[in-house]
Amino acid sequence: IKHRVHRTLDLNYVGVKAPQFSFSRLKGADPVLGVEMASTGEVACFGKDLYEALLKAMISTGFVMPKKNVLLTIGRFENKVEFLPSAKKLGQLGYNLFATEGTYVFLKENGVASTLIHKARSSKKPNLISHLIDKKLDLVINIPQGYSREEITDGYLIRRRAIDSNVPLITNIQIATRLVAALGKYNIDELAIAPWSSYVP
Repeated sequence: IKHRVHRTLDLNYVGVKAPQFSFSRLKGADPVLGVEMASTGEVACFGKDLYEALLKAMISTGFVMPKKNVLLTIGRFENKVEFLPSAKKLGQLGYNLFATEGTYVFLKENGVASTLIHKARSSKKPNLISHLIDKKLDLVINIPQGYSREEITDGYLIRRRAIDSNVPLITNIQIATRLVAALGKYNIDELAIAPWSSYVP
């Protein structure tokens, strides 16, 4: 089967607009984004492709790219399956993966090494809240299984502690997979900063 690609524009660059939220100023708010939420600002960046533009846009909003340790806590089974190639990629890129029990078991069953870390309300060690407080994690990827504004869930405690500890947080599976792909394609320190005139003749 041949697939035909239809192009409406012939451009040599891609633009990505990233929203910026002030969850650190909203004490107690659950930093899960809904379609009705409005950002406090947006940054549009250009790149040679989607991944370069995405990295530039995220960095421009203050997002700090992970250096070493990444926490994975992914609720739904279908999301675990979708993220599995990205988890493998993170390992190949040299990141240390930490995971809560359900995600840890899934990764282990699929040949991905990670370190088990206990949930927010667990008294067992290592506990992810203490890891966040001690800045032992560089990025939290928390994809909720379900979302409740009324209940205080382990997921809420993870997300809130990440924000309060100034640890980058991703709660969207599509953004998480694309970020990993971008990290695999580009060295953050070598992103090209080009003037507007290089995109618009």
